[in-house]
Amino acid sequence: MTSDKPFSIRPEIAELKDSQIVDVWKMGFTVPDVIGLWVGEGDQPTPDFICNAAAAALREGQTFYTQKRGIPELRQALIDYHRMLYGIEIADERIAVTSAGMNAMMLIIQTLIGTGDNAVCITPVWPNIFACIEIMGGEARQVPLHGDSTGWHLDLERLFAACDNKTKAIYLASPGNPTGWVMPAEQRQALLDFARGRGIAIIADEVYNRLVYDRPVAPSFLEIAAPEDPVFVVNSFSKTWAMTGWRVGWIVMPRGISAVFDRLTEFNTSGGQAFLQWGCVAAIRHGESFVKSMVARCKSGRDLVLARLPAMNRVSVIPTNASFYLMLQIAEMGDPLAFCKKLVTEGRVGLAPGTAFGIGGESYLRLCYAQSEARLAEAMNRLEDFLVRN
Repeated sequence: MTSDKPFSIRPEIAELKDSQIVDVWKMGFTVPDVIGLWVGEGDQPTPDFICNAAAAALREGQTFYTQKRGIPELRQALIDYHRMLYGIEIADERIAVTSAGMNAMMLIIQTLIGTGDNAVCITPVWPNIFACIEIMGGEARQVPLHGDSTGWHLDLERLFAACDNKTKAIYLASPGNPTGWVMPAEQRQALLDFARGRGIAIIADEVYNRLVYDRPVAPSFLEIAAPEDPVFVVNSFSKTWAMTGWRVGWIVMPRGISAVFDRLTEFNTSGGQAFLQWGCVAAIRHGESFVKSMVARCKSGRDLVLARLPAMNRVSVIPTNASFYLMLQIAEMGDPLAFCKKLVTEGRVGLAPGTAFGIGGESYLRLCYAQSEARLAEAMNRLEDFLVRN
């Protein structure tokens, strides 16, 4: 017997859109020999010293529930890590280890956004943040960067004008995904001053803070914010240490709200896996040489791609000194999603459509160059050949 009355799904959930990045990525499962430069990960596996630390913890029985904000050893490692990078002291109560950077974003949005509220997002940007806001019944307001031959640029007054009395947060990624944009120092300070005055939280996605090529580390809001400021800084082990599948991230939050995150974590995941967190301790304690090699490898990939793309038929590209992405334009390509699908099936190269990343990305494609030089060179050959034929 079936129910006479169908159950209902919340409109915010029923109306969620599929990710166009995943839409193209799934095609790769059925196309042999495709070179995927579509998703945000490289082709290097997690290094052995990290895997061995997690495996040892697993063998030692680190398989039980643990503290909601992460094992004490990892929190201390993160305190030491921020001191090393920025020369600052972060109190233990401000750190929460999360089940991925995505989980960190969701926890923060659950804390800040309710039905009828809005969050202003600097775009083009990683699109999952839009869904987080919409799931909570909020509105994601988009303020686009402007791209030109010198890079990406933000109109700060336009950002401020997008905020109103329903604005609870401003989200930005610096270095940005997909743009590689790094927020200038004077704009960081101006945004912090604005947020302080309006009681608006800043959500700073700093996942790519180590993947920069013109300085040792990208600037952070942690360098200028006081512990009580409305600033949430999100990071992840995924990119820097080649740990995308591990799903471990962390938040540095304002002082005084750790109990809120303890409760939210309990009701979301009940906390992360201890044995994985021991791998993260090893990444921080012993991973600096790997990080340097990762940065050098990505820089070589970027340089190779930047040397090849401008010489191709109808292609222009915006240069960047951070992240492991480039945004490129192809004249007369038509719909970016349709173009990417055709490129997969006929050119055997995977790129992400710029339409996936919100306002400002519509005329672009995103390329992830965190790959070996051999794979990138072959991908460039295939792309060039495809453009000649199309």
